[in-house]
Amino acid sequence: MSVELTLDDIADLRAYERERDEFHPYIIALKKKRRIHVGTIMTLLFENRHTIRFQIQEMARVEKIVTDEGIDTELRTYNPLISRPGKLGATVFIELISEEQLREWLPKLAGVERSLELHLGDGDDVEILRGHLDADHERTLSREEMTASVHYLWWPVTAAQVDKFEAGPVKVVCTHPAYLEEAVLTDENRASIASDLR
Repeated sequence: MSVELTLDDIADLRAYERERDEFHPYIIALKKKRRIHVGTIMTLLFENRHTIRFQIQEMARVEKIVTDEGIDTELRTYNPLISRPGKLGATVFIELISEEQLREWLPKLAGVERSLELHLGDGDDVEILRGHLDADHERTLSREEMTASVHYLWWPVTAAQVDKFEAGPVKVVCTHPAYLEEAVLTDENRASIASDLR
């Protein structure tokens, strides 16, 4: 089975409505294992084939996308985020709920999307992987004086780094001067995320 999703993987709206009651709770449970809170306003969701299929199905459902061309656009947008051997993908959310918070934090966090690292191991043995912006997403970032509230990042990972990821510890570290935060992945986080990298 190909890692990337194709038109054949995306159910039409009526078929999706029939499976949604079962699929939705499965995805909620899966995302719980793959969601990492970094500080108080940042969350990373490490994506895989199932989370991205859910994203596309829900987009099609809400926006009533029924043509192959419309679904193909979504596939081109979201397929690069799927974690796979050699590449770990995540959606980064800056979770601000009020207009006041948006006005305060989005300018303060300008460039935060280039400040996310994974630290594999600890002490003298720590290996630092720097996040990369998805190329298509980077082209949409038109304002340097503020950040966006959603970013698509990826990290290159070798087979040896996957071993180290599984063994732990692993931290997500934000090095932005206005948001120096980190979070340690649990055993459950690491096991779920690493399963896509083999």
